[in-house]
This record gives sequence, structure tokens and C-alpha cells, in this order.
Amino acid sequence: MARLNPDNLAHAEELIALYPHRRSALIPILHVLQEQDGYLSEDGMAHVAELVGLEPVEVRGTASFYDMFHFEPVGRYLVAVCTNIACMLQGAYRLLEHAEETLGVAPGGTTADGMFTLEDAECLALCGNAPCVTVNWRFFGDLDPPEFDKLVEDLRSGRLDGEVPAHGTLSRVRRRHALTAGGSAGSASDQAALPNAIQPESDTPESQGPDLPAPGTHLDLSTRRSTTATAVVDAKHLESPK
Repeated sequence: MARLNPDNLAHAEELIALYPHRRSALIPILHVLQEQDGYLSEDGMAHVAELVGLEPVEVRGTASFYDMFHFEPVGRYLVAVCTNIACMLQGAYRLLEHAEETLGVAPGGTTADGMFTLEDAECLALCGNAPCVTVNWRFFGDLDPPEFDKLVEDLRSGRLDGEVPAHGTLSRVRRRHALTAGGSAGSASDQAALPNAIQPESDTPESQGPDLPAPGTHLDLSTRRSTTATAVVDAKHLESPK
């Protein structure tokens, strides 16, 4: 499938309505396209260009800047092994070699059954659980070769389908509101242009997402430590200067 299907076309228009300019919705719509097909096709990017008022070359040029976008088909599961220094010191190269042997492909390759594409990642930002891997951008840390084999088996069997969707699905929660900078409510006409709440794609607890504040409400974006990977981090650098 090349162009956005009717459901995703409607989703794209909902995203466009969140921004003052159509082209501002480019990256979110590209994620919708990649969720649909698993990668960005030339016809798909041309369709996105039509929607946001850009030339296809501008869309491709923007998308090519980001590692998360793929221009050729990839496997159902994109497995990225981090080999940056924290993971390297914890055996990442050994883990990557084992992944190559287990999957039968080198980094950049896709298994014959179309299930897995392997990547060598520069940094996945889970240093506290090195060595780490992402599968379709979902984190798995503290992996050794046996744990990696178990992960692959769980993915093949479908036991992780509720946690790891097929490649391209960045988020299973639809955005419902635009955010205004600095908590400013904006003008009445700006607020009136915002779409009504967009309903989640399903009734599962995960898709419901947290209740979001009304447009214009000040949001607390301060950093908080909430995972085992950051539980032991010295947070003095997060304190406000006196």
C-alpha cells in the first residue's frame, strides 16, 4: 500500500488541525505512514507532500535526517543492539555477534521470514541497564546471549504482542490536544480551531492513556526519575540554581 488509507488519511487531517501551519504536521504524519506500511514509500511520501503543501523532495529530505524512518521494507521487528561505551563495557559486541548468529543476518539485514531486521545502534539511552536492546523502540535491558534468545523466542511466539507492536507503531495513544508554549492559552480563535477530543483507537487500557489537561493549561515538564535505569543517578544537576 502506498498512499494513506482512508482511516490514516482521517488521522492525518486530525494531526494537521493541531498546528497553525499544515507543514508543521509533517513528522507526525510520516510516522502514521510508516505505521501503515512499515516504511516510507515514494508514493506514500508524495501523498504526504500533497497533504502538507510541500514538494516530495522536501518530504524525503526531511525524513532522511531521522534514523527512525526507513525507506525500504524492514522486518516486523526492528532489533537494535546498543554498542556505545556503557553497553560496550558490559559486553555489547559479544551480544551483537550472538544476535547475528541467532538471526542469521548482519546489521542492516532482514531474516528470510521477514520477522527481524538487525541494527547496530550508537546509543539507546538506557545506560543503567547495559547492554540494552530496543525492539520497535521498546526497551529491553540487562541482556546476555541466553536472555536475547528468550526475547527472540517470545517475539516469534507472539507472547510479547501486547507489549511490542509491529514495526512502525510509535505510539498506540492518539494525541488529543495541541500544546501551547509557556502555558499560554493563546487567542480565542486559536483555541476554537482546535479539534474535539480524538478518541483512542481501541478500548484497551493502554490505548486510553492518561487524561490530558485542557489546551492552554500550564504543563509541568520537569525531569523526574522513575525507572530502574535512573534510580541510582545523582540528581543534583537537576536542582534549580540558588
